Amino acid sequence: MPKTTHHEAAEHHEKAAKSHKAAAEHHDKGDHAAGHTHATEAHGHSTKAHESTTKAHAKSTEHAKAKSPEHAK
Repeated sequence: MPKTTHHEAAEHHEKAAKSHKAAAEHHDKGDHAAGHTHATEAHGHSTKAHESTTKAHAKSTEHAKAKSPEHAK
């Protein structure tokens, strides 16, 4: 079964959070090269999360309009 855009967005947000935590842990230990690698991964996941969130919101708006025009404003 294909993932919904909401699930896709959630997965990217979760991956971004994990990468941000890993970056912070490495930077705290002074391992700035690994911290930068994780920060770069986090940025990529955050970008994908934003894109997925935008798509999910648009689909929710479409569905809301189809079900109840007064809901989608």
